Amino acid sequence: MEIALTKSTIRDWRVGDAPSLVRHANNRKIWINLRDAFPHPYATRDAEQWINTASSASPVTDFAIEVERAVGGAIGLRLREDVFRHSAEIGYWLGEEYWGRGVVTEAVAAMTEYAFSTFGLLRVYAGVFAWNPASMRCLEKAGYQLEGVMRKGAIKDGLTVDEYVYAIVR
Repeated sequence: MEIALTKSTIRDWRVGDAPSLVRHANNRKIWINLRDAFPHPYATRDAEQWINTASSASPVTDFAIEVERAVGGAIGLRLREDVFRHSAEIGYWLGEEYWGRGVVTEAVAAMTEYAFSTFGLLRVYAGVFAWNPASMRCLEKAGYQLEGVMRKGAIKDGLTVDEYVYAIVR
């Protein structure tokens, strides 16, 4: 899969992506906003394992965000099941050097459209930690609306934090 955008390209992961992935992912400012499954520090073995896992999934739902001909981040979906089968959670991150350029907003909008058209979804949602207003603005610019706040809904880095839940419905 490949979606060419004006600021980036969303594409499948490739074996050669590991060095760029490590360079951008090994950053505490990235890690603090993601789930604990995302390692810190982020090493080459983590990148290689991730690329292998993401590439071999069926269906493939995790993609690289390529900026300036190198992997600068990631975006993906977690398809829900059972009574939630028409919903998916979207997740993303972008290397710090690319922040503030509108890359993620454009990627989230494109990935959301891909999710609706490819998987027949009715709802895509995202959770954002309270200390990440930039991600909240990104979702709002991509058409997502705040649905609610999960007070003290997560623990990250030993701190209890509210999680803001945003969604878009079709």
